[in-house]
Amino acid sequence: MPANLPPQYIEAEEVYRRAKTAAEKIAALEDMLAVIPKHKGTEKLQADIKRRLARLRDESEKKAKAGRRDPFLVERHGAGQVAVVGFPNVGKSALVGAFTRAKVEVAPYPFATAFPVAGMMEYEDILIQLVDLPPITEGEFVPGLAGAIRNADALLITIDASSDDCLDQFDGTLSQLKERKILRDDIVEGLHYHTKDTCLIVATKMDIEGAEDNLELINEYAPPGFRLISASVELKETLELLRKEIFDLLGIMRIYSKKPGHDPDMNQPFILKKGATVVDMAEAVHRDFPSKLKSARVWGSARFPGQAVPRDYVLEDKDIVELRV
Repeated sequence: MPANLPPQYIEAEEVYRRAKTAAEKIAALEDMLAVIPKHKGTEKLQADIKRRLARLRDESEKKAKAGRRDPFLVERHGAGQVAVVGFPNVGKSALVGAFTRAKVEVAPYPFATAFPVAGMMEYEDILIQLVDLPPITEGEFVPGLAGAIRNADALLITIDASSDDCLDQFDGTLSQLKERKILRDDIVEGLHYHTKDTCLIVATKMDIEGAEDNLELINEYAPPGFRLISASVELKETLELLRKEIFDLLGIMRIYSKKPGHDPDMNQPFILKKGATVVDMAEAVHRDFPSKLKSARVWGSARFPGQAVPRDYVLEDKDIVELRV
């Protein structure tokens, strides 16, 4: 039986061939396995992919135990991971330093950031992980950088609005991301990539003369559907707006649990994707809950406090949910 491999598989296989690090290879193999047709003609190929995956994961685990882990494999923490990307000296490190306690190096020369630096940003009652990455340039990608960008939940595409080269920075960043299939216009199930919905364009250094005029140019140049926000580490009000935009970019919501007869637990919300239902909340609490769920009550988005709702009720940010099993 012929394999009849789809274009998505061919793309993922090309990404695997170009991968420089174990993390990039693992992500590409996972993509290949996700989109490969599941029939008798691909059984041997599926088995081969699984063997390669197992070997790479085992090697990565051994290296980690030996203290030689891949520096571009950033372990995810908090409610989501957001990678900060862009050309040299556009203000990536300054943003991450302003929002987190990460030990970033803010320097007036390029490539001060050689490896990913992660820090936790507070947003109300949750933490969001920001990752300062080595810069993108016209000529090359630092080996390992593509994998770190692919694996993030969302991207901040950072541009120095005070620079006369701001449009070149913007175009160069988008071109590099698209060339490596990290940024796509279409949605393909099973692949690791980003679209305009998981990207936020951040025009930085808005406190510097000329930035306002350049912001208008950036806004006109930005492809349709991309969100744009301006910010400066010297202007605290812009940072607070950006903080909220980053939360919205992740497409997540906070849901609080309430045991019957008790006050709700408002300290540790469950983090769910927007559009999640009561059943999704039940599964987040415990994998056995959906099958045992008898009823649920919701405070917040419901028409009245404590309203009984069906299993497929769509929740909203900051809802309080009482599950009865």
